[in-house]
Amino acid sequence: MLRIYYKKNTRLAKESDVEILKKIPIEDMVWIDLQNPTVEEKATIETHFDIKYSSEEESQEIESSSRFSEMDNEIIINSNFLSVKENSFDYYPVSIILEKGIMFSYRDADLKTFEEAVKKIKANPTLYINGYQILSTILETCIDQDADLIENIAKEIAELNKSLRATNERVDEDDLLKISSLQNDNMMLRENIIDKQRLLSSLIKSSVFPPKYMSVLKIMIKDISSLLEHNKFAFERLEYLQDTFMGLINIDQNRIIKIFTVATVAFMPP
Repeated sequence: MLRIYYKKNTRLAKESDVEILKKIPIEDMVWIDLQNPTVEEKATIETHFDIKYSSEEESQEIESSSRFSEMDNEIIINSNFLSVKENSFDYYPVSIILEKGIMFSYRDADLKTFEEAVKKIKANPTLYINGYQILSTILETCIDQDADLIENIAKEIAELNKSLRATNERVDEDDLLKISSLQNDNMMLRENIIDKQRLLSSLIKSSVFPPKYMSVLKIMIKDISSLLEHNKFAFERLEYLQDTFMGLINIDQNRIIKIFTVATVAFMPP
């Protein structure tokens, strides 16, 4: 799927026909978004704009040099975006190129972050005149969604805590499984937040990213620091709940052992 966003009469317009590239001046291009594209679509974009998207191996590389690089007037970014489907967290790699004020994105998945960012862009189509603003909006949306996920995890922890108070020292195995699941989700969320923190730090140090947008990036860095604190607190609460539940299990097991011990003594021959 191909989405072409370009400036038209002071507003941002969208097209999906690759043939329109021949009619749009390069200075009017803002964002080219490839989602699970055909080989022909990808090749056409790379040839028309003289760019090269990262390979699948490069987009999944964990080395910092592969996650962010810049040369001349080009920034290359490889980042994982978190997606929540059927109550499970998954990572999906996204490759981004910023060149001559145009943002080129390549992804295989339909990501909520991009969907919500497009809604923001459509709500104010006159505000977006280059790819730097598009990337900033996508990162802002990602941070907002991470904040929502942290809030949801906090609510589930509160429900578990309520369940603990209502147990009367009876342990529910489902609660232990839920704690383990939340710990895994919280860990994946933390990795996603740290990934965006590193990306923002690299953009702030960049000599290519326009200085006039740096203030927005610095605000996002502060927001991320706050998210990491909330994320850490969630880990501490989950660890407390896990220790408490394990303590109840030990109490339950000791009670059973005592019952069997008493029964054994009672039925022993004189």
